[in-house]
Order: sequence, then structure tokens, then C-alpha cells
Amino acid sequence: MTQSGRRIRYVVIGAGNIAQVAVLPAFEHAAETSELVGIVSSDAQKRETLARRYGLTHAGDYDQLEEVLDQAQADAVYVAVPNALHREMTERAAKRGVHVLCEKPMAETVEDCQAMIEACRAAKVKLMIAYRLQFEAANLSAIELARSGTLGELRAFSSVFSQRVHEGDVRTQRALAGGAAYDMGVYAINAARYLFQDEPVEVLASCQTGFDGVDATSTAILRFSEGRVAQLTASLDAAPVSYYRLIGTLGSLHVEPAYDYARDLTCHLTVNDKTTTQTFPRRDQFAPELLHFSDCILNDREPEPSGEEGLADVRIVRAMFRAAETGKAVVLTPFSRTSRPSPAQEMHAPAVEAPEPVNAPSPSGS
Repeated sequence: MTQSGRRIRYVVIGAGNIAQVAVLPAFEHAAETSELVGIVSSDAQKRETLARRYGLTHAGDYDQLEEVLDQAQADAVYVAVPNALHREMTERAAKRGVHVLCEKPMAETVEDCQAMIEACRAAKVKLMIAYRLQFEAANLSAIELARSGTLGELRAFSSVFSQRVHEGDVRTQRALAGGAAYDMGVYAINAARYLFQDEPVEVLASCQTGFDGVDATSTAILRFSEGRVAQLTASLDAAPVSYYRLIGTLGSLHVEPAYDYARDLTCHLTVNDKTTTQTFPRRDQFAPELLHFSDCILNDREPEPSGEEGLADVRIVRAMFRAAETGKAVVLTPFSRTSRPSPAQEMHAPAVEAPEPVNAPSPSGS
């Protein structure tokens, strides 16, 4: 509990798999500053079961959002609906004077991202994008290593993040802004940006369409300044893989798994032909997001990762689609970020045991 005794009251919007197995349980580890007080879902069975499970008296459908926020006296929302609904839910919450912690990708288009930023700015509420790995030890140690010069001058980044998603999952639906680049690609894009401490200047890409017309597999080459290059593949139709490799003039860092929240993360550092390995045990990656956002609200600080961080990745995804469609490299307009994740953001919370989800199977259908 904070010194004042106040906790930020959250309503979670959306009750899909990630919300049920990771976000809702995380409130136990964020209880010092964060309190779950309501749930909004289009599924009545989810609402009833989850309200009972977490002792909630405030629950409703999407069209009852404002009513739930008012009745619950909510300070903040965690937006965990399908991508195409992020903007709408953010704008509605902001208009109610409620702070917004939104899942990634931030939104479907750059225009949507900009509208979300403006809506929160106009309402004088805070906006944060849920990049959980920016609080996680393995990735923050990789950032510190990249900055330290141990790898020499950075030259290349490569990554694959893939899984086989069952037909009908929200990630496969075009109307909900599904697809591999949005769902998986943003992890590698974000990692390349924070490891290089830079923004790409050019994008070349290839996208394979599948499912309901979304990109089932997308591959991109991102050109950065000083000759640095990032290559990434994201897929919803391939065996599960999760790694990235950062290569410099003196050594390399291989992180695998790299992006998972339900497994240990392992880093292999190779310098002068000698490899050392460090494993970071599985932890709750969602509670730190809540703790950070609540602290920003309570102490009137700007959260990071911010809306601008979410926009930075979405603009690259959109450039990937343009490059794939035209078969030509897309030159990005200049874009700068003064704030980057640092080891000071690391927070530890013990791993959670995921509860049995209600009407929300994992993306793979298992």
C-alpha cells in the first residue's frame, strides 16, 4: 500500500486468453498500488465467472463501458480487446477522465495512434502501452550489454517469433486487425529499436497472406543509420520459435526464448569465442506494468513506454505492408525518441500459475 493508502482502481476491458491467464492474476502482485475493481467483456459467461473469481461487483458489456467505469469509480483501464478496438476503448475511457494502459500493438494505423495520444492529452489522462519486456530483466540486461561496448560496434539484429494459431482466433481475423506483423512482429521491431537505440530509416518486406486475409507470415529488413540492419520474421503459421540475436564487431548475444512470459528466458553471450549463458527464471511480467503505471498516476509522472513508443512500432508495421504490396523499399519519415528503456525500469514479481480460462483457449487452441 502507498504511504497515502490510495490504490489505483482498474477496470480490465476484454477477457481473452492473455487477460485471463496473465493480466487479471497480475493484480495480486501489484496490490500495493493497484486494485482490480471491474471487468468489461462481450461474453456474459466470462463476466459472471471472472467477477465471481475475483470478487468483482462491477461488470458489463462493451456498450456498458461508461456505466461500469462510473459505478466502479475507476481511475484506470487496462485495454485488452482485439487490436481494431484499441482506439475506440481508449477514446471512450479518456473521455470519462480515466487513464489508459493499452495492450500492443497500440492500434491498427498511425492515424489511430495519433488520435489516441490526442484524446488522452486533451482529457489530461495518462496513456501507456503494455510493452511488458521493457520491465523484464533478460531484455533490460541485453540493452545494458548493447550500450556497454562489450559487443563492439553493433552491426546486425535478427529474430524469429512464430506460433501456429488455430483458425478463427482473433489474430487471424482481418476485421479485428489481426495478422503476424501486428501480433508477433512488434516484439522484434521494438527489440531492434531499443537495442540499437535508434529508429529505422527504410523498410523492405514480404508478407504471405493466409487465414481471413491477414498476413500469416511477414518478413522485414529494417535499415538503420550507420549501416546497421535488422531482419525479422513473424508468423502465425509456423512452429513455435522465439529468439533474437544481436551481433557486433566483437561478439554476439543470442536470447532464446526471448519474448515469452510463461517460460524462463536465456541469454548466450559470445565474446572471443567464449560463450557464457545466463538464465532468467520465469516471472510475472504484467504486474510491473501495473505498478509502473499506477506509480505514474499517483505521482503525476509520464509513463514509459508511452503512446509515442506504440506509434513508433505501428508506423513500421504499416511501412512493412506498403513495402510488401509494392515490392519496393519504403523510406520512413524522420522520427525520434528521446526516451529509451533502461535497466532502472526492471521490476521483479514472482511467476503466476495461470488459472483455467473461460471461453478463451490459447492461440494455438491447446
